[in-house]
Amino acid sequence: MESSGAVLADLHPNYLRCPSRNPSSSSSTLLFTHHSSASPSHKLQKQLLLASYQPVFPSPIRRCAPLSDTFRTETSELADIEWDNLGFGFLPTDYMYLMKCAQGGSFSNGELQRFGDIELNPASGVLNLGQGLFEGMKAYRKQDGNILLFRPEENALRMRSGAERMCMPSLTVEQFVEAVKATVLANKRWVPPPGKGSLYIRPLLMGSGAVLGVAPAPEYTFLIYVSPVGNYFKEGLAPINLIVEHESHRATPGGTGGVKTIGNYAAVLKAQGGFLMQHICCEG
Repeated sequence: MESSGAVLADLHPNYLRCPSRNPSSSSSTLLFTHHSSASPSHKLQKQLLLASYQPVFPSPIRRCAPLSDTFRTETSELADIEWDNLGFGFLPTDYMYLMKCAQGGSFSNGELQRFGDIELNPASGVLNLGQGLFEGMKAYRKQDGNILLFRPEENALRMRSGAERMCMPSLTVEQFVEAVKATVLANKRWVPPPGKGSLYIRPLLMGSGAVLGVAPAPEYTFLIYVSPVGNYFKEGLAPINLIVEHESHRATPGGTGGVKTIGNYAAVLKAQGGFLMQHICCEG
């Protein structure tokens, strides 16, 4: 199987097929091995195990069996931040993942880069037409030092569905999942300690090529960045107050409400702001 991840310093993504631990199963397990420059007797090995992994084909879109992904890391490598005071806000981390393709082409040659600003043409499809999608997922650290991803292939399938609706090329499920793993591993020191939060993972797919008329962009960029976060709601799973909005609508029949396109979310800001003002007035 080919890997879409690039080699980063001493991180060499080696994806190896091996028989499943269940002899009666025809599925296979995927191993992620970490190599260092130390002598063989002192090499650190990072293993990422996929339970019940099944080969995924680019088309047609189909559901994959649910799975949990695990790779081992050391808690001593944690970033030096105040983990007890994490909110749901953005904190820059070490690396991001980038991959590009032309309209009508296929994504390939993805790579990890130092996190930072990106160049974007002022006439790009994402800026002018809103031709873009994003996903949201999390990585969690367990008490034993393992890091877990929850069903990342389901996010990949949703992005593929959205890409079809937005006339964009998409990654295979396998490419998406491997890119997520590579990004999390490269930023593993930013995964909060157990019970302190999670590493939020934001994959983006956008029309980065210049287009003046109403048409699909000629080039597309897939990007993943991550940020450590606390609970989305400060109260955790405690009950929250809700309000039903009747005037402003985020989705309409025949629109893009069924996919996770970037334009769906700006429409809620006015209603959200009105609710906050109403809440402040009531509190006052």
